[in-house]
Amino acid sequence: MTKTFITIMSTALTAAAMAVLVMPSQSPVAAQAAQASRPAAKPAGPAPRLPNGRPDLSGVLNGGGGIAARNLKKGDEIVLLPEAKKLMDARQSKDDPEANCLPTGVPRMNPYPWRIVQQPTHTESTHIFILFEGNIHSYRQIFMDGRPHPDDLVPTWYGHSTGKWEGDTLVVDTVGYNDRFWFDFDGHPHTTQLHTIERFTRTDLNTLTWDITIIDPGAYAKPFTVQTRAEYKQGWELMEYICNENNTNVSHIQGPAVPPGGR
Repeated sequence: MTKTFITIMSTALTAAAMAVLVMPSQSPVAAQAAQASRPAAKPAGPAPRLPNGRPDLSGVLNGGGGIAARNLKKGDEIVLLPEAKKLMDARQSKDDPEANCLPTGVPRMNPYPWRIVQQPTHTESTHIFILFEGNIHSYRQIFMDGRPHPDDLVPTWYGHSTGKWEGDTLVVDTVGYNDRFWFDFDGHPHTTQLHTIERFTRTDLNTLTWDITIIDPGAYAKPFTVQTRAEYKQGWELMEYICNENNTNVSHIQGPAVPPGGR
């Protein structure tokens, strides 16, 4: 092999290697999708209102809910009764209902988006719905027509909710829960005596504050309030998500239901 030929081949290989280095690592379609997924600057503005004059809470949101200690109202604390603590300590993470594609109940929220729908919008709303993308595409129904809670409620995952406006804050009173859902992955329990009072306030175009008061004399020594917030996701839509088709990790969830670092 001549020296000239070796030099030519070396030059060609170097050029090919440089070409590989500068080639795009994604296809045009993938690159376009990646560009679209980059967060755009959030539009700013005040909280919008409906034609009926009420605050417009509608839209797709992400976040909020739960009973994390960091969100406790100042001065409040979570004090479990002995039987409730015994139940919580015995819970295994694999038995978490939410991890097994069952509804989250209140106040827990899974990591998927959710939507508020107010109906109607040109007159006083008679119903407000909360639609969930995660788990089983379940929903909450909030009655806004002044009806009381029925006396013969059948316990359910989301209970019976009635709502009213206090200024620009939607106040939702819910009773009639079953005792099957967990408040969080740590396994905080509750009983059918659970009574929640939620306060939803849209503070600006992008933010919804969501304060939740937990009243359950069957599981907790005193009421407590968590103060959470959710973010409106402009341009998002709920997607189809079938938990039973995608629930591949539940078999790997092992051990007691405890927070990181233990209790």
